[in-house]
Amino acid sequence: MTQFPMEQNGKRLILGSGSAVRSRLLRDAGLTIEVIPADVDEAAIRQALDLSDADMEPGDVAEILARTKAETVSAAHPEALVIGADQILCFEDRIFEKSPDFETARETLLTLRGGTHRLISAVCLAENGDTVWHFVDQAELTVRPMSEAFIGRYLAAAGEQVLSSVGVYQLEGLGSHFFESIRGDYFTVLGLPLLPLLETLRERKVLQS
Repeated sequence: MTQFPMEQNGKRLILGSGSAVRSRLLRDAGLTIEVIPADVDEAAIRQALDLSDADMEPGDVAEILARTKAETVSAAHPEALVIGADQILCFEDRIFEKSPDFETARETLLTLRGGTHRLISAVCLAENGDTVWHFVDQAELTVRPMSEAFIGRYLAAAGEQVLSSVGVYQLEGLGSHFFESIRGDYFTVLGLPLLPLLETLRERKVLQS
């Protein structure tokens, strides 16, 4: 495949996330990036947030985590522009985390089947240790009713890579069989609101317009 001549202004771009999906999206869009996952304790940050506070929205959680990742990496690389991102899944006022094992993944899919949940994705840019831009978006996904046997076959076929997805599915692969409908941006579902990020990079003259 011929590489699109996407020219950057020489600004160093770092993705402060170890997500293979996010790095692939950025590189497929023609960006030259480095991947330096942020060394942050996401579980501790989530635990510290007061989700019972009426002013705390699920999107705030995703944004705080994205900012923390970006600012942590940016503090160590102040000359670079660091991309931070995070995604959370909400279903019936419950916020889900990534499944540590297949049994938890199975329980998550059994819970989500037949209902509609939200995926909320946040992305931000940090420079000199501070966030200079952020964006939060959400999509609504309705999961069709599925048998336990189907879920078991899916997990066996998909393998451990599904544990890297908070919803235990990958829309761009076998996970497409799960859904009755999806309302929202495709890239938001994948965990990175790509279009507003690219527009911001053009506005900041990092990319040619």
